[in-house]
Amino acid sequence: MNAQIALILGQDGITNGAIYALLALSILLVFTVTRVLFIPQGEFVAFGALTMAAIQAGRPVLLVWLLLAFALAEAAADLMARAKRPGQRRQRGLWRIGVKVIYPLILAALLYQLPLAQLPMAVQALLTLLLVVPMGPQLYRLFYQPIASASTLVLLIVSIAVHLALVGLGLLAFGAEGARTAPFSDATLALGPMNVNSQALWVVAVSAVLIVVLYQFFERSMYGKALRAAAFNRLGARLMGISPIFAGRATFFLAALIGTVSGILIAPITTMYFDSGFMVSLKGFVGAIIGGLVSYPLAAAGAILVGLIEAFSSFYASAYKEIIVFTLIIPVLLWRSLKSHHVEEEDE
Repeated sequence: MNAQIALILGQDGITNGAIYALLALSILLVFTVTRVLFIPQGEFVAFGALTMAAIQAGRPVLLVWLLLAFALAEAAADLMARAKRPGQRRQRGLWRIGVKVIYPLILAALLYQLPLAQLPMAVQALLTLLLVVPMGPQLYRLFYQPIASASTLVLLIVSIAVHLALVGLGLLAFGAEGARTAPFSDATLALGPMNVNSQALWVVAVSAVLIVVLYQFFERSMYGKALRAAAFNRLGARLMGISPIFAGRATFFLAALIGTVSGILIAPITTMYFDSGFMVSLKGFVGAIIGGLVSYPLAAAGAILVGLIEAFSSFYASAYKEIIVFTLIIPVLLWRSLKSHHVEEEDE
């Protein structure tokens, strides 16, 4: 290996690591606020990439009907919950239930009427976000909110079940064929002995901007501070009037947003399949584990490290690069288990 090859591998590692960092932060956020190891995070990556590809190809986006099905199920659950409340409170917020059902119908009309393939790429990306991101809060309402007080193990089992269900639904919606989207830019920049693909710069730049925006959101906004409070002390946040339902929905919305943006970013770089998201999010999870599932900066740094190790492993031992990456988690877990003391799960 010479210096030029090392620079190329470093570029690939940082590009992939930027995506893994976003997913690691998302997984860590969801876990600290809701105690849910959000295994379906990868499905938002795959759905975002494949939806963008379907829009660019001008094909019908069948995922909108899954959004409608979730909306109807959510509306039914909300109505059943309201039926158990006192009579004078049943009428409050009914318009929200109506909006939840009408929204996917309007979106379906747009997707089937607009010339999707001729739309500007920014509009195609916006339609992808409008379609995929709302599924995050829907998943929380349908599968996690009813068992929010359950043990971490039960929540993990539910996450595995939701992941498997979404993989099957993704196969129905997109088929078994892979897809790749058009790059944001075809330009190539020369930096010394290395040519940098502009798409890689897009990935790193958008990831960095998103991380900064998330940092400002949690540091400056009232909603961000409420989520931080729920992450540090769920019981204390509840006593201070911070709704755990709001915290759960908000974190799942952010997780879906980050996953969908990640899918849009990596779709021009690699071919995505209906089940590709799991492997991508699993590498983000390794980065989150390196951060101990508590530290956001360490999780981001760990995800960058995962990307670099993956890139250099593909050069030295491409057949074993996945094994090398996932084996990294063993010494980290061993080291953390030796340093930490057993603590009983927080009582609710």
